[in-house]
Amino acid sequence: MTTEPPRKPYPSDLSDARWALMEPTLTDWRTERQKNSLNLGGKVTDLREVLNAILYVNRTGIPWRYLPHDFPPHTTVFAYFSAWTADGTIEKLGVHLHRLVREQEGRAVPSQLPASSTPRA
Repeated sequence: MTTEPPRKPYPSDLSDARWALMEPTLTDWRTERQKNSLNLGGKVTDLREVLNAILYVNRTGIPWRYLPHDFPPHTTVFAYFSAWTADGTIEKLGVHLHRLVREQEGRAVPSQLPASSTPRA
């Protein structure tokens, strides 16, 4: 059995502390998805690397297919991004992180205001 050496980190990668905040939400998401799917025993995709790849695309603005080869395949990353966007997981992560930052700064936490909700004039 061979293991791949860890890749060199990109500036857009999540820190261990930030991953620790997001990991429970994404692990719960995967668990829920696995309940309703066939388990064919395939390779398990590293969710942290998927999120790192999404952040890389977001930060650099490159097309999905131009992802560096040390990330998961661009089709896999885009499939996760699409699923997380469609079911609100990305928004949930944003709301969670926003709430934590406000708490750390000693600021009031808005009650149940989604991250995408903005007042219109």
